[in-house]
Amino acid sequence: MGQNLTISVDEDLLRRARALARKQGTSLNALLRGYLETLVGQQPGEAVADELLMLMHEHGGRSGGRKIQRDELYEDRLG
Repeated sequence: MGQNLTISVDEDLLRRARALARKQGTSLNALLRGYLETLVGQQPGEAVADELLMLMHEHGGRSGGRKIQRDELYEDRLG
């Protein structure tokens, strides 16, 4: 069972945090809990993997399925 935590924050900060949580489709409580877990480095591995998968699906690559060679990636940097 989790412990309750009471904090004091500026009204504007609270408003913006609630808006961010809403935008992310979560609650402010879950947002803060996730941040604290990340901050102390105790986010379960499965949760990290789930988050990475979600980000991959949301922000998929643009290769069109084409395999890209390492040389292609760096050709503009190497001249």
